[in-house]
Amino acid sequence: MTAVATDAELVRRAKAGDLAAFEALVFRHERQIYTLAWRLVQNQQDAEDVTQQTFLGALEGLAGFREAARFTTWLNRIATYAALKILRKRRGLNTIPLEAASAAAEDYASLPRPEYIADWRESPERLVERNEIRELLDAALTRLDDKHRLVFILRDVEGLSVAETAAALGLTEGNVKVRLLRARLQLREQLTRVLGDPARQLPRPPDHG
Repeated sequence: MTAVATDAELVRRAKAGDLAAFEALVFRHERQIYTLAWRLVQNQQDAEDVTQQTFLGALEGLAGFREAARFTTWLNRIATYAALKILRKRRGLNTIPLEAASAAAEDYASLPRPEYIADWRESPERLVERNEIRELLDAALTRLDDKHRLVFILRDVEGLSVAETAAALGLTEGNVKVRLLRARLQLREQLTRVLGDPARQLPRPPDHG
């Protein structure tokens, strides 16, 4: 049985001019990149454009790809940058480098304080199995600002590690952790307003600041 080539092997062959090796990488990763793109831009045509731009960018930049990083991390970074360009264009903003766009430091002191706290009627494990809950989550994600939504999608939806998410977005790991916690808190409060049991609502913690 012929062994399946690893990404690293295909990358090395593609760098040497083997176009079939690059096509194999595209075939292997295009669905994942499209799914990521759709979650980021939430529009089919834009997601297709992001996917195309991701692999065109990968082909053009392949010679400079440092293989110390995983190929998927590199692709995710290209796709995220392409998606950010589209998101900024929608809002009429200037396109600026990803690092500059996301470099503002955040700390735990700036985390939002929940206004509505209540136990959920069902366990999270049961809730995520329901289609309507996934739809609620998608709707809640659209209400997050881009910098927090991107971190949440890469880390909690795509399953990247903190280090991989940081590499994809050009952030420090500490900044990723803070933004992720902020996104989780905001999403939980939004979902709790729908899923929480009013009879078990807790008082808002006092503000000591």
